[in-house]
Amino acid sequence: MTTIGIVLGSTRPGRVGPQIAEWIEKTARAREDADFELVDIADYNLPLFDEPRSPRMGSYEHDHTRAWAAKIDELDGFVFVTPEYNRSIPASLKNAIDFVYNEWNNKAVGLVGYGSNVSGSRAVDHLRHIVAGVQLTAVHTQVNLSLRTDFEKFTTFVPAAGHEAMLQQLLTEVVTLTNALAPQRQA
Repeated sequence: MTTIGIVLGSTRPGRVGPQIAEWIEKTARAREDADFELVDIADYNLPLFDEPRSPRMGSYEHDHTRAWAAKIDELDGFVFVTPEYNRSIPASLKNAIDFVYNEWNNKAVGLVGYGSNVSGSRAVDHLRHIVAGVQLTAVHTQVNLSLRTDFEKFTTFVPAAGHEAMLQQLLTEVVTLTNALAPQRQA
């Protein structure tokens, strides 16, 4: 069965991202076309990129990198959940992406952003460019959530009704593209 990782991209104390990731996971688990797993980069305690060789080499010196690489390698596709920090993604997500290379290749990714001014859309736009650099293919549909309208008092996630349909479309696109890319991963 295809396994899609829901990658929580913020590691900040007090973050609201886990509520979004759990909503995605709950919605996704009702589907029968793939298995879904929540992956919180905070659990991997990645320092700033510290490998002496390029990730393209696939020769990792540190245990934290080997653990991260093993997790990314076992997943077939992804949904990234990212806040918008200063018109881009958090450094923690960029760092986690940069740690490995081959493990990302020829996999699909859906992008879910959240923020206060433009609902994370600038972060998602930047993330599209970043994921292309590690040969991830982003699907067309994205979900953008507003801290102003999809959260009560900016802290409790209560998504607007229309987001469920967008999320289902994103998940369908991720699973479909992940399966289409399977021969590339096996080559």
